[in-house]
Amino acid sequence: MSITPLRSFVCSMTRLVESRGNAEADALEPARDLLAELVRRDDWLPDEFAAPDPARYRQYLLYGDPLDRFSLVSFVWGPGQRTPVHDHLMWGLIGMLRGEEVSVPYVMDQGHLTAGDPGHLRPGMVDAVSPHIGDIHTVANALADRPSISIHLYGGNIGGVRRHVFVPETGEAKDFTSGYSATVLPNLWAS
Repeated sequence: MSITPLRSFVCSMTRLVESRGNAEADALEPARDLLAELVRRDDWLPDEFAAPDPARYRQYLLYGDPLDRFSLVSFVWGPGQRTPVHDHLMWGLIGMLRGEEVSVPYVMDQGHLTAGDPGHLRPGMVDAVSPHIGDIHTVANALADRPSISIHLYGGNIGGVRRHVFVPETGEAKDFTSGYSATVLPNLWAS
């Protein structure tokens, strides 16, 4: 295993936000190409950032830009684990590394949530969320017998932003801040 693809991604993403900024209109599509390149390979994620938890999904910070222009996390899903219905309040890209996820989008209309058609992500696929294109969804591991891992890129510090979880039946929103599942980061300078 070599962490070089992760280091290359961080360097390329830093150059992107330095030259174009991190606004959705400027960064989303070029960042999609960078994330697609990163998840094309499955030999770079350190084991400690791929470990599932039997009780709940994990959100491991892989890199946090010091100016909060972007963050990169690995989401590790145990069999059958899922998120509540939630929003992001910033653009994000989801690249599937291992396994399979199913995402159900929701639309808020006059205080009521309506579920859309589920979408499936398989290794190498990339999807997007944002307040502009659709920001509310629930995500689950589609596999009942093994973990799934996706790599998420956000246009800010996703672990530090006050967001919302929703009660689907009523549309009621509750504030939450997700934080991160580990207190350490990968060593980008490892070989």
